[in-house]
Amino acid sequence: MSRVCQYSGKRPTVGHRVVRRGKAKREGGIGQNVTGITKRRWKPNLQSIRIIDENGTVKRIKVCARYIKAGKFTKAPRGSMRPPKAATA
Repeated sequence: MSRVCQYSGKRPTVGHRVVRRGKAKREGGIGQNVTGITKRRWKPNLQSIRIIDENGTVKRIKVCARYIKAGKFTKAPRGSMRPPKAATA
């Protein structure tokens, strides 16, 4: 599954990790030198939650934690995806 929030569309972003050595000039040094640049990804804080949609069915979706905190969803009660037990008499 992809790392995309199904509500906001938030997805991983790409950037660089820059490694420097030396003391900065403003701190009294001779200056910093970049010794390595590596690509990296920042991933959204996705959580898999079970919700009840407008039809009343239970769905499992991936949502970023920001929208879970905001209370944008109606969470499904626990055990609601299990099939009902057969009555034994």
